[in-house]
Formats: sequence, C-alpha cells, structure tokens
Amino acid sequence: MFGEMLPFRDPEPMRQRIAAQWGGQEDLWVFGYASLIWRPEFEAAERRQALVGGWHRALRMRSRINRGTPEVPGLVFALLPGGSCRGVAYRVPRQRVEEELERLWAREMPTGVYDPRLVPTRTPEGPVRALTFTLSRRSPACLPPLDDATLLDILRKARGRFGTTLEYLSETACALQACGIHDREITRLMNVARRAGLA
Repeated sequence: MFGEMLPFRDPEPMRQRIAAQWGGQEDLWVFGYASLIWRPEFEAAERRQALVGGWHRALRMRSRINRGTPEVPGLVFALLPGGSCRGVAYRVPRQRVEEELERLWAREMPTGVYDPRLVPTRTPEGPVRALTFTLSRRSPACLPPLDDATLLDILRKARGRFGTTLEYLSETACALQACGIHDREITRLMNVARRAGLA
C-alpha cells in the first residue's frame, strides 16, 4: 500500500561501512543522478560527467520526509538494478570527506532507506569508484511502476520539507538537460505533467 509505514534502518552503521570501504587514503567521488546534480550541498573540488553501469534512474521511491509526508507520500528518484545511468561525479577532497559524509547522510539517509554503495563509474577523464545511493527492488520504499493517473495525483498533492514532488521532477529534468543528458523516461514524465497542465 502506498501510504504504509516504512521500517526505520539505522543509517549510522551504513555510513561507517562506506567510510571503511573508502579507507581514507584518497579523495572520495560521489555520483549524483537527481537532486545531487542541481543541489549538491557539499563542497567538491571537481565535477565530471559520469556513467554508472548496472543501475538506472527511476522515480519509484516513496518519500515521506523530503518530498512528501507519511499521510501523503511523494516520490523521489533512486538507482534501481539494471541498465545504466548518466549523471555527475563530484570529487570531495580527502581531508573534507568525514565532514561532508555527515552532511550527505543527514540529507539522503534520515530513515536509512537507501543502500549506499561504492560503484565503478566511468568519466571522460578515466574510471573512478563513486559513492551513490541505490535502492533494492525488495525495499518497502520501492514502488512498482505507476500508471499516469496515480503519478499525476502524487504530482498534484505531495509536498515535503524540501518542496513538492513536481518541483523535484522539474528541477531534475532541467538539470539533466543543462548537462546534455537525455533521459527518455524523465522526458515522458514531464510530457505527462505538461498535458495535465502541471508544468
């Protein structure tokens, strides 16, 4: 059910695990595929176009804090298994990683829903290993593909601490376009919203 309560997962052990896997010997790369492109909120020394294989961007994750509420859940993008995803990789200087990870966790992991992981990432300047936020298809937060009527209902109603689901979708579409990244599903979703007079 769309509005059911989600189990809380303690995000701190996951942060510690990522920090241990990173190891502290080099700068940390972070792969952004949605709001991290247009509102990163952390200091990066470098930004590159990037491609991650084995994962794709999908507007399938329930949002009960950032873009919705427990009563009226919204949607946010997550990386789901399969396909590939173009986005942006950010390099965080080694000496700033601990501080920036705390900020990133406060934003992305308030209820521990994502599965953070370090993934092989291709950039024009060479391969890197980047932190990104993925979602298991088995997660209670992962929704099946929604029909357009259900999606439009969410786009009309859902609002959380960072704004509406509609704003989130629109900002992501604009940011990808500015980066020269074409995402067919996002283009389709924006067309659905426009036809309904929402965008």
